[in-house]
Amino acid sequence: MVQEATVNVIVKPGNQSLTVPAGTRLEDLAKEFVTPETGVIVAAMVDNRLLDLHTTLDSDCTVEFVDLRSTAGQRIYQRSAVMILLKATQDVLPGAQVSIEHSLSNGLYGEIHWSSPIGPEEIKLIAGRMRELVEADLPISKETVSLEQALDYFASLEQWDKVELLKGRQSNSSEAQTCTMYSLLDFKDYYYSYVVPSTGYISSFRLHFYLPGFILQIPARHSPQMIPPYKEQPKLAAIFREAERWGQVEGVEYVGSLNKIIKTGNIKELILVSEALHEKKTMEIADLIVKNGETRVILIAGPSSSGKTTFAQRLRLHLRVNGLRPVAISLDDYFVDREKTPRDEEGHYDFESIEAIDLELFNSDLAKLIQGEPINLPTFDFREGRRRYEGRTLQISSDQPIILEGIHGLNDRLTESIPAAHKFKIYISCLTQLNLDAHNRIPTTDVRKIRRIFRDYQFRNHSAEATLNMWTRIRRGEERNIFPFQENADVMFNSALPYELAVLKPLVEPLLREIPPTSEQYSEAQRLLKFLSYFLPLAPDDVPKTSILQEFLGNSAFS
Repeated sequence: MVQEATVNVIVKPGNQSLTVPAGTRLEDLAKEFVTPETGVIVAAMVDNRLLDLHTTLDSDCTVEFVDLRSTAGQRIYQRSAVMILLKATQDVLPGAQVSIEHSLSNGLYGEIHWSSPIGPEEIKLIAGRMRELVEADLPISKETVSLEQALDYFASLEQWDKVELLKGRQSNSSEAQTCTMYSLLDFKDYYYSYVVPSTGYISSFRLHFYLPGFILQIPARHSPQMIPPYKEQPKLAAIFREAERWGQVEGVEYVGSLNKIIKTGNIKELILVSEALHEKKTMEIADLIVKNGETRVILIAGPSSSGKTTFAQRLRLHLRVNGLRPVAISLDDYFVDREKTPRDEEGHYDFESIEAIDLELFNSDLAKLIQGEPINLPTFDFREGRRRYEGRTLQISSDQPIILEGIHGLNDRLTESIPAAHKFKIYISCLTQLNLDAHNRIPTTDVRKIRRIFRDYQFRNHSAEATLNMWTRIRRGEERNIFPFQENADVMFNSALPYELAVLKPLVEPLLREIPPTSEQYSEAQRLLKFLSYFLPLAPDDVPKTSILQEFLGNSAFS
């Protein structure tokens, strides 16, 4: 009697040891570990590699299942919901083209291009068809085809964005010559990462009309069983619309378009136009501040790696052109003494908490400055964890607005002693208009993460692994201290540049390749490497020294 082959599996957390038949699908194993707390399981980390539930286990391994409480789980669930949306649209509106644009508040914004404008009724019909597909629990199959087959298929559908994307993909492995396709009934598509094995996994979603497109929502990360009410963010929506419009003007809505511009040698013009747009927007913001007439404090806030420092310097120059003489104050010098600093859930000092700032002292000094009184400026000694006074004084006149750059700039608690009429708030973030193709969007957090990896390597001697290890904590601070206050801004500035990932690609790839398979960040490094493989490389020589991108490259005119 032939003994059935088995594999030993250790399931984390808890290190539960199992012996299962060789060839067991992750999907079947996952069913034993679904709980009300996990909600739906959508993938698994197998020996630090993210794999979809289609995968079979053929050797001993360690498995940790991925659910909606993780970023990876959220992306897989959302991507799968998008696939069902695309199939439903094909059934309800034959011939319609769907473009997935960007995240917006707690949802995903997209548009449908059909023979006539789309309204609430059409979206309601699509949502109904999505529900039918989900309730039928239809299989989503996976197959690997040659790159040539994939190119022929998408060319037959005239999906040139996908054709150009796949043609530009670069890799030293044979993977670049193949393509993974997912199918749902007669609908077939390409995604640069995984989807779930069947439609029944996407039991919770919400789709509603949002002029001129739609908002798709999935359960929240902090509560996998609940979809929160949609929160309107008109200022952020407007800045995304502007980015989309400029992407169309510059001809770089998708990565394939950017690669084509790089191939044809027209990249210098794209760089110059992109940088001129940044300069124009900065000038317009400076003009608004001057026109206001009462502004005494300029507050600049945004998430990590948004380019706040360079933007503040460029704004200062434009204000000088307008006859003002701005001064800058560092919020770091107003930190409370180390032992008074609040701690986060992991017991680390939480320097990003607003309670880490001596708000009473800061507001007192700010009020004195605006009234023309001199103040003694403190200096925070980070080595000792103490605030000291070293004889620095500051006194300003009415033509000297104070520039404050920091994560709490949009939170009124920071400057509660200053009347609103005297404050001008600016939110800055990297809100890329570029997507891989019409169905595969680029999360803005990925662009900031890649910026941060190289900046940390350049200026802090941090490895890519160290930066990725910090990223969860960074994101938690942003979600608490920055994103809730976005709409408080008077203006928003988009620091994204359509060409920047082509420049960062050859600089960041070697750093990501240093992360070993034994690292918890190995899977994320591999994901980012695959993401960057779609971009043709671009040397940084033509990036102007005044560019926000130079803040991360290390050759800025403002440093």
